[in-house]
This record gives sequence, C-alpha cells and structure tokens, in this order.
Amino acid sequence: MHTAFFLLLGASVARFLLRHPGSPSTPWILALSITLALLYVLGPALGAAPTVRRLLWLGLVVAVWVVLVVLAPSFAWCAVPLFFTALRTLPPRAAIVLVALLTVFVVAAQLKLSREFDPNLLLAPPAIAALATAVFVHMERQAESQRALIDDLIRTRRELAATERREGTLAERQRLSMEIHDTLAQHLSSQQMLLQAADRTWDSDPATARAHVRTATGIAARGLAEARRLVHDLAPPELEGGGGLAEALRALDAGPDIEVRFHLEGTPAPLPDRVQSALLRIAQGALANVREHAHARTAALTLSFLGDQVVLDVADDGAGFTEPRGAGAAGDRGHGLPAMRARVRQLGGTLTLESTPGEGTVLSAAIPLEPPV
Repeated sequence: MHTAFFLLLGASVARFLLRHPGSPSTPWILALSITLALLYVLGPALGAAPTVRRLLWLGLVVAVWVVLVVLAPSFAWCAVPLFFTALRTLPPRAAIVLVALLTVFVVAAQLKLSREFDPNLLLAPPAIAALATAVFVHMERQAESQRALIDDLIRTRRELAATERREGTLAERQRLSMEIHDTLAQHLSSQQMLLQAADRTWDSDPATARAHVRTATGIAARGLAEARRLVHDLAPPELEGGGGLAEALRALDAGPDIEVRFHLEGTPAPLPDRVQSALLRIAQGALANVREHAHARTAALTLSFLGDQVVLDVADDGAGFTEPRGAGAAGDRGHGLPAMRARVRQLGGTLTLESTPGEGTVLSAAIPLEPPV
C-alpha cells in the first residue's frame, strides 16, 4: 500500500505537469504533493493505535489530499491507499463512514474532470472502495484468527510444560521411592533379621550372635552412607543458610593453591530449588576438576541472569586440553562431566566445554527459565 500510494502520487503529479504546463497552480500542486508525501511517511512512526496524534495525522493527510483533488482532480486515485490507512487507524464504523465520504468526493472529482457523463466514473470508485474495505476486513479477521491460534499454542505449550513438570516430579518421586526401597529399606530389613537372629542365639551361641551384630553394624554403615547420598542429592547443605545460590557459589573454594573469584551479572531472579541445586553441584564438580587436572592458579565463577535463562561459567587458567570433551567423548572417562551433562539435560539446558592447550578451560551451563505467566 505504501508503494502504491507513492506511485499514484507521482503519477498524478506527472499527469498534472504534462496536462497543464505553466499553470499558475503548479507551485501549489508541487508543495501540497511534497507535504502529503512527508505526512504519509510520518504515519508509521505514530503507530497503528487510534491515539490523538494518529487521528490528527490522519485528518491532516485527508485535508491536504482534499485540497489537492480540488486543484487537480486526477489526484483522486490516491484515495485507494488512503482507504486502507483510514481502516487501519479508525474504529470500523468510523472508518467505513470516512471511506464512504472519500468515495463520494472521488466520484465528484472524476465527474468534474470528465467532459461528458461516464457511468464508469459513477460506479467504479464505490466498487473499488467496497472491494478495498472487504479485503481489509478479511485480512483483519484472518490476523485475529492467527493471533487467537498463537495464543492457544502458547497456552497449550505452557500447559504441556506444566504437565511435563508434574510428570517429572512423579518420576523423581518414583525414582526416590525405588532407591529407598532398594537401599535403606533392604538394609533395615537385613539389620532387623540379623539382630533378631543374634537375640535368639545370644545365650546358646555368643560367637554367632556377635557375628550377626557385626554384620548388622556393617549394613547400618552402608545404609547411613546411602541416606547421606540421598540427602545430599535432594538438598545441598550449602543452600540451607538462606543466602541463595550466589552466596553458596561465593563460598566455594578449590583448594589452598587456587584462588577462586565469583562474579554476579544481571539482575538476580528467584530460581527453582532444583536449578539452584544443579548449578551448585556443577560448580563443585567443575572446581574439583580444576583442582585435580587443570594445574591452575585461579578459577572464576560467573553467574549471569539473562532474563530467559541463567548461565554459570567456570573458567580457569590451567593447562587445558587438545580435544573437545563432547558427550560421550574420551574426556568423559570419569563421572564428573557425565553427571553435569545429565543434570543440565534434565532441566532442558545445555552444557558446553571449550579449552585451548596452555590457555585454560571454560565450562558453561545454560538453563532456561520459565517465563512469568
């Protein structure tokens, strides 16, 4: 429509100059044409909402165009893009009224320009106006349908994400219940049986009873280790002080010979417990790798809040390595990197590792954050 407007405006100016060379109204025609073009260019900067400035702008455009048509009726064909401008700017009823008035004005201008009566000049402008209005209304309805469809898709995605979170929670509960059943419950059951057997044989066979007690003690020690492992996985003690993830990261160290620096970037936002736990575990694992393998003097922890995601970077100035350690690569021989990748993957994030021999290593864990509903 913008291109059509300027083409029609240029064609109308050219037609006037060719048909009326040396006309005393030529300076006015040129000045008004330039004014109309400049006003039309300013339109998009005012937005599409029917604000007071937008309505004043539309009134000026129509007024300049009306004066041009009065001076040179050939400018009436610029009305077609103005129809769409009015339909975009005004409420539907007001826009249709303005389009009708512009159409009547175009018909009057064309009849004035014609030397004899032509039915096409009476019927064509209303037909074009009706067609333009129908096309615009159809486009608006399609756009509204698309907006509604997009809203439905966004709502469906959010509901799906919530369902997946619930399913993940249930899966985690099931995993924990199986682990408790397979470890702690079995250990307690074995201890109960051994202690009952020791109680039955304590007087008749003290040696066997003491052996049962010693075996039960060993099973209790293994059960205690399993319980501690489960507790550590569920709630890192470093996050229990109330200072949050940033304070927990600030308190980390990598040993007496390595200086650990912490940086916080962006505006901190509340993080889910599982995100805080995962990032803390990743930082601890990364610093353990720095301490054991990097031969570094300094390590830098950077926690960045980027609006739609939180990123943890762990950089060191150590020895680095040659080959990138991708998932399943040879560098993942231990349990550290695979565990980090698994934690990040469960939260829908990504873990990247970059290293250059002699220039250190950078590990980056990016976890998306759920947008506020």
